[in-house]
Amino acid sequence: MSRRQVDVPALVAAAREGSPRAVARLITLVENADPKLRDVMQALAPHTGRARVIGITGSPGVGKSTTTSAVVAAFRERGARVGVLAVDPSSPFSGGALLGDRIRLSEHALDPEVYVRSMASRGHLGGLSWATPQALRVLDGAGCDVVIVETVGVGQSEVEVAGLADTTLVLLAPGMGDGVQAAKAGILEIGDVFVVNKADRDGADITVRDLRGMISLGDRSEPGLWRPPVLKTVAERSEGIDELMEALDKHLSWMEGGELRERRVRRAAGEVEAIAVRTLRERIGDVHAGQGLQELAGQVVDGTLDPYAAADRLVSSL
Repeated sequence: MSRRQVDVPALVAAAREGSPRAVARLITLVENADPKLRDVMQALAPHTGRARVIGITGSPGVGKSTTTSAVVAAFRERGARVGVLAVDPSSPFSGGALLGDRIRLSEHALDPEVYVRSMASRGHLGGLSWATPQALRVLDGAGCDVVIVETVGVGQSEVEVAGLADTTLVLLAPGMGDGVQAAKAGILEIGDVFVVNKADRDGADITVRDLRGMISLGDRSEPGLWRPPVLKTVAERSEGIDELMEALDKHLSWMEGGELRERRVRRAAGEVEAIAVRTLRERIGDVHAGQGLQELAGQVVDGTLDPYAAADRLVSSL
């Protein structure tokens, strides 16, 4: 991509008109950290901030992709334009990813109003790819009414999605751990809506009871607080999806009292900080290439300089 001439205004205009090819090229620029990325974000900025962002997370095997497909279908019935960012784990050996969500979301493949992008995590922890926030911005600027972000499903470390989404949907399944496991994973703190999927299996009612019990332990009595509901679904047969959509709408209505803007400001702050840190690391790499970092490290080893003083000098030289 970097070797080809990129006409940013034309590419952004095409994406705004609904061209999936243009959207794909923009997200590829994001993933490759292309030098044109700054121009892309500047061109998209006036068109962002409108999409409703829903994060879907949970352990592997709970039915995240199947639930995502069902939720996409429900939003399409409402006439919404939907974007899906599905993050898959990368192989530690080849660096590649199976990108299997394309298989489970195949029923939407021919729908021009649904854009599905699979993204490899590339070793990034937290359940998301480092490029996910900016890819989300591309889909937002391209006119998607709803953007669904599906995490890797890495167990007990995929809580980053809470900082990225307006509403975080946490999936569990019977027989995959009780409420204590949910507490250990930290998902009781990040979930806005909890869903016990595959509820036709034995133990679904017990899982719901355990979840509600664990949530109630941290429940506070202040008026106006959102209390996460616990629902049951069988996403494969679209059972319980209407109730799920109703819960998502109720959470959106609750957030419109002021919480929505606060969440989006926190999201933007995290994005700005990540870009700033990445820029600083690049500059530190330049200093390292110029032996400045090596000289400071040598002084720390020799005992003539402490690490904090060395870090201060490094920062002042950037």
